[in-house]
Amino acid sequence: MSEPVIESMAEVRSHLADVIDRARRDETPTIITRRGKQEAVVIDIEEYQRLRRIADDAEESWLNRLADESEAEGLQGSVTLEEMAALLRGKES
Repeated sequence: MSEPVIESMAEVRSHLADVIDRARRDETPTIITRRGKQEAVVIDIEEYQRLRRIADDAEESWLNRLADESEAEGLQGSVTLEEMAALLRGKES
């Protein structure tokens, strides 16, 4: 991927088809500014999908790691459903 081009909203508006072609053909993203502030980026759809897959995979990995840690911590000092029921029945007496 090439270094991004930075253009104002007005500039992009005047040649949007070129901006899209540049993203697709040259793999050059365009950062769009409004009043000097970066607002959005135009990138090729394949690059967007690749980045989404990376983000989704990272999130899934993180959630799996959290689940594994919770499971490992939860086993220490835990009781089964039957044990909990027995404990509760004992408190009712």
